[in-house]
Amino acid sequence: MMSTAGAEQLNPDSVSITVMESVNGSHQFTIKGFSLAKGMSPGKFIQSDVFSIGGYDWAIYFYPDGKNPEDNSLYVSLFIALASDSSDVRALFELTLMDQSGKEQHKVHSHFDRALEGGPYTLKYKGSMWGYKRFLKRTSLEGSDFLKDDCLIVNCTVGVVRARLEGPKHYGIVLPPSNMGQGLKELLDSELGCDVAFQVGDETYNAHKLILAARSPVFRAQFYGPIGDNNVDRIVIEDIEPSIFKAMLSFIYTDVLPDVHEITGSASSSSFTNMIQHLLAAADLYDLGRLKILCEVFLCEKLNVDNVATTLALAEQHQFLQLKAFCLKFVVSPGNLRAVMKSEGFKHLKQSCPSLMSELLNTVAAADKSSTSGQSNKKRSVSSVLGCDTSNANVRQVRRRA
Repeated sequence: MMSTAGAEQLNPDSVSITVMESVNGSHQFTIKGFSLAKGMSPGKFIQSDVFSIGGYDWAIYFYPDGKNPEDNSLYVSLFIALASDSSDVRALFELTLMDQSGKEQHKVHSHFDRALEGGPYTLKYKGSMWGYKRFLKRTSLEGSDFLKDDCLIVNCTVGVVRARLEGPKHYGIVLPPSNMGQGLKELLDSELGCDVAFQVGDETYNAHKLILAARSPVFRAQFYGPIGDNNVDRIVIEDIEPSIFKAMLSFIYTDVLPDVHEITGSASSSSFTNMIQHLLAAADLYDLGRLKILCEVFLCEKLNVDNVATTLALAEQHQFLQLKAFCLKFVVSPGNLRAVMKSEGFKHLKQSCPSLMSELLNTVAAADKSSTSGQSNKKRSVSSVLGCDTSNANVRQVRRRA
């Protein structure tokens, strides 16, 4: 019979370890025009953008006149809030008001690097906050190095506490990253084994039918479909510019958006935005779903008053609904509409997509009208500005979201 003491000396058949750790991340929140925020009244706050740390969403809340009315706006308040629909999130926090003089005399309130008598703070539900109602007297703030050029900088660090289970590791081999795209691109560049040539304007591009067919349903049907021709070895492309076709081939072999600067040979932002617009149309023509999304994301990020009209026309013609919605939202943003209407692209938009004028009018009206009494006057004003007659348009009423 084995004794208890003897059993304690044996090696176990398996082991596991639970490691309690904090997953840390930071977010910097800048408030410009601080003097204009004064007088908002206690309880009114300025919110940062939502950011993610440790699998949860967070936001910084800054109260220029304090959170509590009883403090009579003597203090500014600063909090970090849970923005995820979650409960019982345990975390460490640090809120820092940055010294902008270069002396690094920051005002820091932190859970980190100190004894935690009660453990990490627990946020019970979405909207729960940690911070300070009396973070700093406003008179002290206004005469300090924390405020420079009417600007404040707040840095927030969150450490989400979680348990990580470790088991025995059976191997320690490091897996290298995939280089398939690089290998296929080298195959394209070397033209090794190419079995089809594309004549695009004055340029010729060689490629591999099987790779094209694997990536594009259109090429698959063209080479291997019921009415396709697998024996074709030369194809003339008439509706795509050479640089655009070259960029599309590069994506087909690499699965990444090509370097538009390298292909266009230009550092001009307008030239490569124009190229991405044409590349998006080509991606739609050859049913390259991922390339379409990459181009749409690129165009959304580079959207401005000079190119939004041509991008909107493209989205309407090819029915890129997400891109179209993003463009419409951009156009009706404060200060954008009149500038967009003065652009050359807007003239093209009115000619190529006249039906969009009514839809644009509806979007402007939905964004700008706040009362029923002002709707008719506002519509006439916007209608005359857009230069379109919407008296017979089938106008759909859109309510502002609460």
